[in-house]
Amino acid sequence: MARIDDKADEKNRTACVLAMNLKTSGHLDAAAEEKSGQSTGALVEFASDAEDAGRMLRTIFQSAGAVGNELSLETVALLRTNTETAFSHLQALGGAKAPSEAIELQSNFLRQSAEMCVEQARQFQALTIMAAANLARPINDGLEKALTDFEAT
Repeated sequence: MARIDDKADEKNRTACVLAMNLKTSGHLDAAAEEKSGQSTGALVEFASDAEDAGRMLRTIFQSAGAVGNELSLETVALLRTNTETAFSHLQALGGAKAPSEAIELQSNFLRQSAEMCVEQARQFQALTIMAAANLARPINDGLEKALTDFEAT
């Protein structure tokens, strides 16, 4: 009789273990589905953020290229102006009839060169400030969007 009771107890234990496994399995399945949904949502959000960052970088690189071209053209124009001024000065010095005339031409050239350098530095400074603002604009826009998205969550 003891053997029959042992077999009944063993059947009961097996049934309890199976019932617990089914309950646990249901909870695990639900948790796995929930985490899978959260992971999918996070990946979609990450992909969207990566696309936004890519667009921002494209805009920055395009702006940098345009700004670089503009700065290069301005630099070439300034160098051309300085070179033409220097050649004109050399021609005038070559035509000087007396040393006093050469000294006067030289002093005028140095004064005009200094004034021209100051003016060119102002122009170049204004251009670089504008260039920096153009390059910073996409970064600022991206940061503002990120902050508003962060505050929304």
